[in-house]
Amino acid sequence: MNRAIVHMDLDTFFVSCERLNHSELNGIPLIIGGGDRGVVASCSYEARKFGVRSAMPIKMALRLCPDAKVVKGDYENFSKMSHLVTEVIQDKVPLMEKASIDEFYLDLTGMDKFFGCYQWTKEIASAVKNETGLPISFALSNNKTVSKIGTGESKPEGKFQIRETEIQPFLNPLSVKKIPMVGDKTFQLLSRIGVRTIHTLSEMPVLVLQQMIGANGKELWKKANGIDENPVVPYSEKKSISSERTFATDSIDVLEIKRLISGMAEKLAYQLRQEKWLTSTVVIKIRYSNFDTETKQHKIAYTSADHTLSRVALELFNKVYTRRMRIRLVGLRFTDLVHGNHQMNLFEDTEEQMSLYQTMDYLKNRFGKDVLGRASGYDFGK
Repeated sequence: MNRAIVHMDLDTFFVSCERLNHSELNGIPLIIGGGDRGVVASCSYEARKFGVRSAMPIKMALRLCPDAKVVKGDYENFSKMSHLVTEVIQDKVPLMEKASIDEFYLDLTGMDKFFGCYQWTKEIASAVKNETGLPISFALSNNKTVSKIGTGESKPEGKFQIRETEIQPFLNPLSVKKIPMVGDKTFQLLSRIGVRTIHTLSEMPVLVLQQMIGANGKELWKKANGIDENPVVPYSEKKSISSERTFATDSIDVLEIKRLISGMAEKLAYQLRQEKWLTSTVVIKIRYSNFDTETKQHKIAYTSADHTLSRVALELFNKVYTRRMRIRLVGLRFTDLVHGNHQMNLFEDTEEQMSLYQTMDYLKNRFGKDVLGRASGYDFGK
């Protein structure tokens, strides 16, 4: 049976959410992001016409588009609207994967016998727009890669079907950068040997690609030829991640406890980034020697950056530790998670901080998660 796989993507999601609540932002160049040293989290199509793109430093974006209005964004509202869209879609399909805060895969295989898959998808998109007010684009094909590329080519509010016989003619003229797994480094490597279109890439020998880029060479060749057997993974919401430490001997060493909390925050934040989660709530728990247990939590802007999470965790510890009594246990939990592709908090972090995290994560992935860390999380006396 031929598969029917849909990719749905909310158009300029953060921008659309802000415009729902602030109609004066309609029709103007709009940038969602942090301060002068931050980066662009999202931007409107009006701003994109000037060359503004996500993850671009805001200073550069404003040089390209001086008239753009910069808005920090309502993070809690973004999460609420994402959940609402999820519920609308999940209620209408047999199998859904939530790939990020604003994109979804649907598996409608076999549903043609009941109702045309394309017509069904159009009605789902209409339901999202009618029930949430948010514009959404989609593409339908027989696999995830082609559908995702199709959605990107159909925006804004596109409705696209790519039949099996149309897949290669659709892919061939596109840039290799349109393939989801192709980043800047891979694109530059391919460009140096004259491979800039998917058509050229699809005709390369698999062995040559494997020699150039390693084990992913075969996977890249398959995607260039419109082949992707990856299944749609059923959606499940992860609620929180946490870490606890029970001391062998009850402790009153505040500096040691704070060092431990910093180390916990760093390791949990690394886990968030690896699993592509963002958290919006930090919770600290302490248990005194008499077994009294106290917790304190604080809401923050969505992030996976340990310098932010560690700071908030330590501030919470200072507030919750109110007795001069020995501590038996300390715990840290990040909750209210949103599954997304943003590796860092694009709303607050600077370009330099993003580069630092990318380098740290690369080294941890290659040499082990304990290969390096922040000085505040290490005990140099041991």
